[in-house]
Amino acid sequence: MFSDQEREAIYKVIHTRRDVRSFLNRPIPDAAIERIIEAGHNAPSVGFMQPWNFIIIKSPKVKDQLAWAADKERRALAIHYEGKRQSHFLSLKVEGLKEAPVTICVTCDPTRGGSHVLGRNSIPETDLMSVACSIQNMWLASCAEGIALGWVSFYKKNDVRDILSIPPHIDPAALLTIGYTDEYPKAPILETNKWAKREELRDLIYLNQWGNKENPPFKN
Repeated sequence: MFSDQEREAIYKVIHTRRDVRSFLNRPIPDAAIERIIEAGHNAPSVGFMQPWNFIIIKSPKVKDQLAWAADKERRALAIHYEGKRQSHFLSLKVEGLKEAPVTICVTCDPTRGGSHVLGRNSIPETDLMSVACSIQNMWLASCAEGIALGWVSFYKKNDVRDILSIPPHIDPAALLTIGYTDEYPKAPILETNKWAKREELRDLIYLNQWGNKENPPFKN
């Protein structure tokens, strides 16, 4: 179905993709934005409910308001850390909402598809899982386009609802900042900044039952 070169390209994008926080003041072609969103729309969804919407934000005023909401939450979260850990947390650049030329809010509509959605009746969280698949598609598409993307996860959802006039039942699942950058990380930012490190895959794999590491199906 795919050539060796095509298969290698897919894995290269998966392993190259990074969460980016610094952006250049350079416009993104609308055609590229459309392709990225189309990739998100072609994600799998449970019961084919397609619970997502995409709000494209270019207004500096609106981006400033979103940056305020993110910074307010960042400062509130700092109280969970003490001493050097708190200073380290506050020194991290956690969003690029003012710098990025475009921010996309990806939302989740839990009512999409009606009251009975195949698969979601058993596991209600699958609507948000489906949106996460859409976000990952957009991330990989952005990387393939040579465009950086950052997932902003510091905000109160009601703040974002108020700023973007989102109805109360709609979940503003993610703010994605996208743009060109000259600082594309070779490793995850939090790993580079020694906040955390990637777990060893062999420690995360069990065979047949939780905790069983005897005769693993493969080694790495």
